Amino acid sequence: MSERTVQVAEVGSVGADGGERVGALAGRGLGWLRHQYPLLILLVLLVFASLTSDAFLTGRNLENLVLQTSVAGIVALAQFIVVVTGGIDISVGSVLGLSCVLCAGLFSGSSVLVAVLVAVVVGAALGAVNGTLIAFRGLEPFIVTLGMLALGRGLVYAYTEGVPVRPTAPSFPAVGTATFAGVPVLGWIWVLLAVGMAFLLRRTVFGRRVFAIGSRREAALAAGIPVRATLVTVYCLAGLLAGLGGFLLASRVGAATPTAGTNFELDAIAAVVIGGTRLRGGQGRVFGAVVGTVIFGVITNLLVLLNVSTFLQDAFRGALILIAVALATLGRRQPKHAH
Repeated sequence: MSERTVQVAEVGSVGADGGERVGALAGRGLGWLRHQYPLLILLVLLVFASLTSDAFLTGRNLENLVLQTSVAGIVALAQFIVVVTGGIDISVGSVLGLSCVLCAGLFSGSSVLVAVLVAVVVGAALGAVNGTLIAFRGLEPFIVTLGMLALGRGLVYAYTEGVPVRPTAPSFPAVGTATFAGVPVLGWIWVLLAVGMAFLLRRTVFGRRVFAIGSRREAALAAGIPVRATLVTVYCLAGLLAGLGGFLLASRVGAATPTAGTNFELDAIAAVVIGGTRLRGGQGRVFGAVVGTVIFGVITNLLVLLNVSTFLQDAFRGALILIAVALATLGRRQPKHAH
């Protein structure tokens, strides 16, 4: 073989390798874009909101937006970790509501520290009940948390008798209304919890166990993962976050209302879904859940600024969920069904 022939062959090989690299990079780019659709939706919404309402980008409105979405974002984090295991918790709103009224009502809400402890203990205890029934009794998460939803909301109405509970501590609203570096403290708490959740799930053994259970529980059991203990811990952590959200909501409003937390479970599920988390478990990102929460916060805020009827707001949310689910399934291989 001549030297020229060898050189031509080498050039052809390099060209083929270069084409494969370009194709691989293009494929990765398309895959990255497909997974970033929540962020793209958020960017489009922000541009649209700034163009349609002069009040949207004002400092006061942005501060209100952070205050409105922070507690919902914390509840979405609670829902996220449960969904990653392949479960669902539709009681987070009622757990938040019960924690909210008890932290403001017990001991007359005379101590902020005691109120925080009451809220997180109540939330964690209710979450532990959910986790125990699901993990050790083998009950369906939807049924168990549906029962807890009714129980929690019933206890809220029984305790308050339909009347808002007002704490007596003058410093009770301090956390919910304070700002740091021009940003509400509630927003900072939400960000810190999101970062902590991301670290827990991505950088710890516990997090790998959570994803393993969501991917395939039988395989997790075969690998020696303590599935039951992990599930109880997950639901307990979800309840703790919901309880903390209850205190923060009471602190922001300055009182605990009987309707506190109503429909929060629906907003949390929607935020998790639009953020790209798979409801069957084993897949999801904390960043996606955060973006999903912000998307719904922006939509709600914009609809209020545009004086849209509250009855239509739910319709907009539902339509957005359907669009998000459709986008999430793009590019996924559909299972082949036997005929």
